[in-house]
Amino acid sequence: MQTKDKELILLSFDTEEFDVPREHGVNISLEEGMRVSVEGTTRILDCLKRNGVCATFFCTGNFAEQAPRLIRRIMDEGHEVACHGVDHWKPVPEDVWRSKNILERVAGVPMHGYRQPRMFPVSDDALAEAGYLYNSSLNPAFIPGRYMHLTTPRRWFMKGSVMQIPASVTPLLRFPLFWLSLHNLPQWLYHAMVRRVLRHDGYLVTYFHPWEFYDLNDHHEYRMPFIIRNHSGMDMVNRLDRLVKMMKRRDAEFITYTDFVKRKKGKER
Repeated sequence: MQTKDKELILLSFDTEEFDVPREHGVNISLEEGMRVSVEGTTRILDCLKRNGVCATFFCTGNFAEQAPRLIRRIMDEGHEVACHGVDHWKPVPEDVWRSKNILERVAGVPMHGYRQPRMFPVSDDALAEAGYLYNSSLNPAFIPGRYMHLTTPRRWFMKGSVMQIPASVTPLLRFPLFWLSLHNLPQWLYHAMVRRVLRHDGYLVTYFHPWEFYDLNDHHEYRMPFIIRNHSGMDMVNRLDRLVKMMKRRDAEFITYTDFVKRKKGKER
């Protein structure tokens, strides 16, 4: 009798200097952005440690150079570090190489994955040339003003030598199961859609940001829209904790993106 494969959880965090206020006309220094993101990252790591699960942290070069001790903690606690450009506010094509060089110097290990800031397009030829194994820069959904990807594959696929790992969306309607959804949907509904994706695909790919776990409601000077600051801070820590516990009750396995790539490629041989 064939045993059913475990459901796989690819939990990730876009670990960047906080710059969202700039999108709303508020200037914010690198130092202030780092202070917010460092506090949020610390809360995330504490939550993951309590639950005994691993994740992948897509880090900008700026973040890595400003917070090397936190990069070390991420790795020491069994998580993967991957690349997320250099300056989150001003991505340029050269970041594919520059980000890799910075992260490998700070972390002391090879970088295998890339996610473009704000999930914008990135050259897969450049990623292959730089030696990346995977690209997770695709949200296969329609989000006004941000993404229009209703015809792209919603599951992992290969583009040359680079595996594409899109963020999870529901079958048919392609409702995105990313960070904004957990902030604003009733938790029972978000959990139900996660379970639907796990039954359909066998794995879940989702992502958050450290600044979501900072108390944004205490900082009106950032001019953050309600849908972004809703349930931020410790409320978001608790929502993440309940999500992780729900998936653990399903006996799902939390793995890094690189481990996912190796498993899927191994099955194809």
